[in-house]
Amino acid sequence: MPPPSDVDLIQRAISFACRAHAAQLRRDRRTPYAAHVMRVMMIVRHVFGADDPVALAAAALHDTIEDTRTDYDDILKRFGEPVADTVAALTKNMILREDIREEDYDRRLSEGPWQARLVKLADVYDNICDAKGLAPEDARRRHARAIERARRAIAIAEEDVADIPATARAVAIVQELIDSYES
Repeated sequence: MPPPSDVDLIQRAISFACRAHAAQLRRDRRTPYAAHVMRVMMIVRHVFGADDPVALAAAALHDTIEDTRTDYDDILKRFGEPVADTVAALTKNMILREDIREEDYDRRLSEGPWQARLVKLADVYDNICDAKGLAPEDARRRHARAIERARRAIAIAEEDVADIPATARAVAIVQELIDSYES
């Protein structure tokens, strides 16, 4: 059983993320966006087997800076530097041109905390699974993009495999998911 302070951190992150994403929907225009961030958090915990409170809080918050009016200082003030730095590493710099933005994102993810790479693996896992409910032509396009991002996430997370068991599991699970779509 995690200490009460860890449970409190995770509960506060869930509540904050749900409020921040309250008016947003996924691309299917039916699913509340908060469902995605909660699934990512559940994947980190229940599929990858990680119980690190920073990873779980960051999973719930991973899209708040990028997709809402939340900024780094909001996360820092409410959740502390480890969570804020992890969420920042998971945030694309939208003022950059897309090709440069993706290079910058991969570099920052690689240089960021290990929890960011674990959350990214959960994010790509959920995005691959989420495309199942789309029309076939949309699903093919989304799967191709999600699989390319998953491959990049695996390559970046490889540095953690030897030291972090949850990351080793995550890499294997995401690779198995990719393989299942390509066979």
